[in-house]
Amino acid sequence: MQVETLVLGQLSTNCYLIKKGKDVLIIDPADDALAIISACNGYNVVGILVTHHHFDHIGALNELEKNYDLTHNFFDIPTFDFEVIKTPGHTDDSISFYFKQEKLLFSGDFIFKEAVGRCDFPESSEADMIESLNMISTYPDDIIIYPGHGPITTLKDEKQNFKYYF
Repeated sequence: MQVETLVLGQLSTNCYLIKKGKDVLIIDPADDALAIISACNGYNVVGILVTHHHFDHIGALNELEKNYDLTHNFFDIPTFDFEVIKTPGHTDDSISFYFKQEKLLFSGDFIFKEAVGRCDFPESSEADMIESLNMISTYPDDIIIYPGHGPITTLKDEKQNFKYYF
């Protein structure tokens, strides 16, 4: 499995293309549908996953759904084996995608390198974020986190910071 990162839009959102064989999975189609379509050229787009529905994570969603005749967050994708983890806090609809075999977590705005997502939106909750952090703390340390913005990190590195956030 290969992960390609496209940094798109006015908030430099990470859009991930997960490639396996001839299939590709799009995670958080941030912006610039043409750039995403171009990067998927030669691959069979089998799914579009969205970690949460803030504008900077779904800017190209409608156009991609029409182009590929897909509905986002349809989770039965035979080529890819992943767990959908509810991780509310930043938003009440936040979810992360955990590829257990590859030890990869696509966290959206749940966890960043040395930070967590803002909890000052109307649909945010510090209490939910704390519960989500406690829950994800039970997962293996060697998971590589692919956040919605910024560089990748590891769960081990981030667990050390959880106590400082709230």
